[in-house]
Amino acid sequence: MKIAFEPEERKSLRRFSSTEVASLLRVSTSNLRNRHKDGSFPEVHTDNRGHRFYTAQEIDELRDILGRTGKNVESYRPGRREGDRLQVISVVNFKGGSSKTTATIHLAQRYALRGYRVLVLDLDPQASLTTFFGFRPELEFAEGGTIYDALRYEEQVPLSAVIQKTYFHKLDMVPAGLMLSEYETETANALARRVQPIFAERLALALEEVEANYDIVLIDCPPQLGFLTLTALAASTGLLVTVVPGMLDIASMSQFLKLASETVKAVEEAIGRRVTWDFVKFLITRYEPSDGPQTQMAGYLRSILAGQVMTEPMLKSTAISDAGMTQQTVYEVDPSQFIRKTIDRALTSVNGVGDELEQTIQMAWGRR
Repeated sequence: MKIAFEPEERKSLRRFSSTEVASLLRVSTSNLRNRHKDGSFPEVHTDNRGHRFYTAQEIDELRDILGRTGKNVESYRPGRREGDRLQVISVVNFKGGSSKTTATIHLAQRYALRGYRVLVLDLDPQASLTTFFGFRPELEFAEGGTIYDALRYEEQVPLSAVIQKTYFHKLDMVPAGLMLSEYETETANALARRVQPIFAERLALALEEVEANYDIVLIDCPPQLGFLTLTALAASTGLLVTVVPGMLDIASMSQFLKLASETVKAVEEAIGRRVTWDFVKFLITRYEPSDGPQTQMAGYLRSILAGQVMTEPMLKSTAISDAGMTQQTVYEVDPSQFIRKTIDRALTSVNGVGDELEQTIQMAWGRR
C-alpha cells in the first residue's frame, strides 16, 4: 500500500479526459469544448498538447451548470427527489469468488461519477472492500470505527460516527474489520435474551439517521447466509445476486435462494412485517463470451429467470484483474497503462452493467 500510493500513502483519484467527461454528462465532446470557449464552463487543467482533464469534483460542478442552463435539466441530477425512498441494494451470493466486491465498488464509483450521492457498506469481516478504498483495517480500525460499532448490541454508536469520506467525490463508505464476525455470536445470544431491536431491524434503523444524505446505498455482503447477510436483506430495497455461469456456481446459488427464502420467512414472523424488495436482479460475472459451456449456462439461467437476469454481463477482463492487483478499479487506473482495446472492453462492460441497474433504480423511483 505504501509503495503503490506514494508519496502520501493514501489513494487519490486521477483526472478524467474530455471524452470520458462527455460520456458521463451525456453531452457531446463538441458541446463540452464550445462551453469552455464561450466561458460558460470554467477552465480546468490542460496538458502540453491542449487536452483538458477534469477532477471528479469539477465534473460535478459542470453538472450543476448544465442543471441550471441546459435542456432536460432533470437528467443532469438523476438522484432522489421528494418522495423517493433511499435505494439500499445488497450484493449477495453464497459463494466466494463470484465478484461481489468487484461489482460493488465498480457500481459505487460509476454512480458517484454519474452524480448520485453514494454510501457503501462493507459487511464482510474479511474487509476486502475496505482495503479496496485504501484503508488498512487491521491497523486503522483495530480499536473500532467499523460497521460493527453501529450494529452491536452494547454501546452502539450512530452510523454517522463510522462513515468515512473517501478520495472519490460523492462516495462515502463504512468500513469492516475482523471484529464484525463477533456480530454472528452476539446476535444468537441477543435472540435468546430477546434483546430489542432484533438483528433484522438494526441496519434499517441505523440508516434512518443518514438517509437524507444519500441516494443509493450499496452493501457488500459476506459469502454466507448468516446474521450479517440477513441484517442486510431486511434493510434492502433491492438485491443484486452475482453468479458465475458454471454448473457448480448455479447449483450453489440455487441452494442460497432456497435457504434465503425459508430464512426470510422466519425473519418476517419475528419482526411482524413482510420483507419486500423493489427488484431482485441476477448479474452474470466473470463471463467469457468465447467460452461455450459458459454461454450455455448463461442461456440456461436466462430461460429460467427471464427478465430478472441482467442483459449486460460483467466480463472476465485482464484490465479488471490487473487493476485489482493495486487495489484499483478500471475507473481509477491510468488508461494509458493498458492496451486500448483491453481497457475499452472492460469499461464498456462495467458501464453497461451500471447503466442497466441505474435504469432499474430509476424505475423503482417511478421514472422512465
